Amino acid sequence: MAKCQSNSGGSVAVDGIAGTKAATRYFRLCTAFSGAAFRRRIYDTVSCGESSRYRQRYKDQTMDDESRTEDLKEEKQRRNRKVVNGRSEKLADLLNLVESVEMESEVEKRKKEEDLEELKLTVKDLQVEDLGKRKAAASNVRLMAKEDLVIRGTLALLGAIPPLVAMLDLEDEQSQIAALYALLNLGIGNNPNKAAIVKVGVIHKMLKLIKPESASNSSVTEAIIANFLGLSALDSNKLVIGSSGAIPFLVKSLQNEDHNISNQARQDVLRALFNLSIAASNVPIMLETDLIPFLLNSLGDMEVSERNLSILSNVVSTPEGRRAISIVPGAFPILVDVLNWTDSPGCQEKASYVLMVMAHKLYGERQTMVEAGLVFASLELTLLGSALAQKRASRILEFLRYDKGKQISESFGGNHGAAVSAPIIGTSSSSNHNYDAQICMEESEEAMSVEKKAVKQLVQQSLQYNMRKIVKRANLPHDFVPSEHFKSLTASSTSKSLPF
Repeated sequence: MAKCQSNSGGSVAVDGIAGTKAATRYFRLCTAFSGAAFRRRIYDTVSCGESSRYRQRYKDQTMDDESRTEDLKEEKQRRNRKVVNGRSEKLADLLNLVESVEMESEVEKRKKEEDLEELKLTVKDLQVEDLGKRKAAASNVRLMAKEDLVIRGTLALLGAIPPLVAMLDLEDEQSQIAALYALLNLGIGNNPNKAAIVKVGVIHKMLKLIKPESASNSSVTEAIIANFLGLSALDSNKLVIGSSGAIPFLVKSLQNEDHNISNQARQDVLRALFNLSIAASNVPIMLETDLIPFLLNSLGDMEVSERNLSILSNVVSTPEGRRAISIVPGAFPILVDVLNWTDSPGCQEKASYVLMVMAHKLYGERQTMVEAGLVFASLELTLLGSALAQKRASRILEFLRYDKGKQISESFGGNHGAAVSAPIIGTSSSSNHNYDAQICMEESEEAMSVEKKAVKQLVQQSLQYNMRKIVKRANLPHDFVPSEHFKSLTASSTSKSLPF
């Protein structure tokens, strides 16, 4: 039987076995192709090589598929290597980071241990007999505790406060100054330290250091003032300091112009007195000194006016304080002048608060306040002051207006109700009652018209004053004259814009 065979490596052979019956004849198929490729191969085999171009085309296509498959395999392997390398790099970075953190932790831990040992050594030097070492240790505490809150607490826990307070008993002024400023820095922003410093007895030791004023003692005095300022910020210390005799010392330091202390020390005195005045029990102690007249008489100094008014705002909250302010000669004109000459919102708000409380509580002094020009100043403040100052000025005007209405009512014997009551019909006195009521109402209207005229005049004067003030602020010529239009506006103004 004829045999047809392809020479291709992947050929399909159709073998006929001679000498066998047709029924026993069999075929063996060997294939490793897809369906389409298999059909093309059968065609080539049947054609017995007559279609070689198809075989070559299939061969080329097969080679292209194999090369493409190899390229895909290489790309996949390359990506896998990249992922593996990326993970390896990230893992290496993570391990390096952990090692660096551990190294930094060890370094930081070692540094903290060294710092703690240094603090222990410093506290130990505070207790030695050598005066030079103690002074150097106090100076070291002052520097270390200046800006580090943690060190302040650590030094206090190590026991630095008692030996520093004990150093105030030494005769050497430089050692005293070093100890005072070290205690001052230990108390900054640390209330437990402030309480501990006072508990050890530093108040009485500082007062013992106060000597007759002299240039050589001014540094010690300023250090004591600074400590009183820091310690008085704690509420639990206010009563202790107030009852210790520190207030007369502070007031004396403020009043004594011959005492050679810096301007900063004077500011510290005012701030310390303000802290102490918050406690109402300290106000009577302050009133025993000449503090109130001094504060009022020095209100013209812009550097201290607001702090002075802050103290007066605390003092006026007590009945004793209000009486003490009212008996000072010229107290009300001075306070009213503050509303007129200062443009500082803080000064205006505090001065108006003092006057508001005085006008509300001291009924007998309202006429004195009116005579001092409080109505004019309050009217101006309701127009030009800050929101808080305007509110307080309105309250002042309300109190003064109520007092005026009360005086008018009392001037008619308080019989408004009887005067205008309905007459009894059929009685002979009906006409008399009507006549009395008419007279009383006419007098009342006349009094009210006088009051309205006065208020209208106040408004006009206030508007004109404000115009002059605006002209001054605008740097216009001094001979500037308001226009006729402005004059007509001020002349036609009414009291409708007033807060009452």
